[in-house]
Amino acid sequence: MERKHAKRQATEALEDLGVVDSPASKKSRIDDYSKSQTPPSANGNGVSPHQNGIGKAAGGYEDATDGTSKPVSAKAEDELDEDDLDEEPEEKAPIRQSAPTAGYDDLYLDTIDRNVLDFDFEKLCSISLSNINVYACLVCGKYFQGRGPKSHAYFHALDGDHHVFINLESQKVFVLPEGYEVKNKSLEDIKYVSDPRYTKQEVMAFDRKPRTSWTLTAKEYTPGYIGMNNIKENDYLNVIIQALSHVSPLRNYFLLEDFSNKTELVKRTSILFRKIWNPRAFRSHVSPHELLQEISLRSNKRFTLTAQSDPVDFLSWFLNNLHLGLGGSKTRPGSSMVQSVFQGKLKVEFQAITARADVDDRLRFEEATQVTEDFPRFLLLTLDLPAAPLFQDEQERNIIPQVPLTTILSKYNGVTAQELNAQRRRYRLMHPLPPYLVFHIKRFSKNKFVSERNPTIVTFDARNLDISPYVQPDPKQHPPGEPIWYDLVANVVHEAVRAKDDVAESGEERKTWKVQLRDKATDEWVVAQDLFVDKIRSELLYLGESYLQIWERRREPRDSKGKGKAQ
Repeated sequence: MERKHAKRQATEALEDLGVVDSPASKKSRIDDYSKSQTPPSANGNGVSPHQNGIGKAAGGYEDATDGTSKPVSAKAEDELDEDDLDEEPEEKAPIRQSAPTAGYDDLYLDTIDRNVLDFDFEKLCSISLSNINVYACLVCGKYFQGRGPKSHAYFHALDGDHHVFINLESQKVFVLPEGYEVKNKSLEDIKYVSDPRYTKQEVMAFDRKPRTSWTLTAKEYTPGYIGMNNIKENDYLNVIIQALSHVSPLRNYFLLEDFSNKTELVKRTSILFRKIWNPRAFRSHVSPHELLQEISLRSNKRFTLTAQSDPVDFLSWFLNNLHLGLGGSKTRPGSSMVQSVFQGKLKVEFQAITARADVDDRLRFEEATQVTEDFPRFLLLTLDLPAAPLFQDEQERNIIPQVPLTTILSKYNGVTAQELNAQRRRYRLMHPLPPYLVFHIKRFSKNKFVSERNPTIVTFDARNLDISPYVQPDPKQHPPGEPIWYDLVANVVHEAVRAKDDVAESGEERKTWKVQLRDKATDEWVVAQDLFVDKIRSELLYLGESYLQIWERRREPRDSKGKGKAQ
């Protein structure tokens, strides 16, 4: 009878097949297959393991030297399994390079997309929201933290196949995941846009030589006169930053000095000023997002990008915090660049007013004979507008009155008095006058019921404002009778826009702000409102509702006899 090793027939007795081996397990069959593929020379003597008597037979038996089979213990099988696990290849550490491979210095540089790069936003990782060791991907423009094997930038390089990153602090460019630094002159324009730097000669030429630049899309723009992004309701901040960036001493200070050891507010103000005057920008506008986030944090969300605020309130807060951030003193005048540019001295006379009844029981107000004086310091001067008319004219239209700037400046002539808190006050400017005077034309007033706006137009000439009638004479500081000329640098204008077109005239109005700037290099005027920048004639400046003005004192030549000369 023929024996069947693979399967027992039903007609055969079980005891007759006792010497037949049982079928091999799956694991043993795999091992036998792998061993059968091993050449005989693998042992070094040309004999296979089975021929040498050390191989494991099928079914978990071990062949003895006498030809009999012995069972392998379970413990031995476990040890074999553990050995098999230990032989699995370990995961290798990623390969890092300190320098690019020879001949591949410009690898991946063709993937850089300059059109998507925007370094104006706050330097936070887009995943962890951390501001430590942040890199910008030069392919997609996103921010990621770190460049180590476990960093977000490293994973982005592997996942997105984006390999070129720039450190936003050191301006060094790296290729990931290899990790080496790229030193290529073709990246200098990106580094300059990320962190513009200027020489003293370049800064001095801003106000002397007309300059024209072009963006990546060949759009023409003038450095210093570019739009600012209104993210939501931050136009009140845009006009103040634009105006301050054209105050020459303050601008030069923020463009040239090193603020690495100053507060974050000072650092971000300097970066924004340098980007406004960038002659090699990729686009013709900037975003104040990075500075806005710091301002929102420092002001306890008093000034944010989602709610509109008053430009004068913001200017007052901003100048005082810049003064402290620059190391200025709260008691010593002129201890920072902010105070050196804007701070002046004022003489205030106080005279008490008493109310008494005369013989006929009529109420009479009498001035006290004693006059007290005080000499406070100021950064800006408030000018009061005359009351707006209550009635319409003959043509049933509201009269928009006009008042000259010199008329409302008479508040500081030392003669005109104002009554406040049972006191009569008189104001006068004192020498030495600051290089720049800031005027706040007060248009808005609030009471318990409503907020009112005064639409009075203030007429002025952009040049030749004589301040001498409003200054206390001092022969040591300025010759008596000689004019003191100031020229307009920036004019912040308010515009009232209806919230909805279908609302009646008495409906709710929304405030919008724009700023008029003088280009000293060409002696032309530019109006900027958010992203829109256009030229304007100097004769039309006063037609808007002026709210804040910055005037610059005209420098006098040394050989002059007192008469000023245009700068």
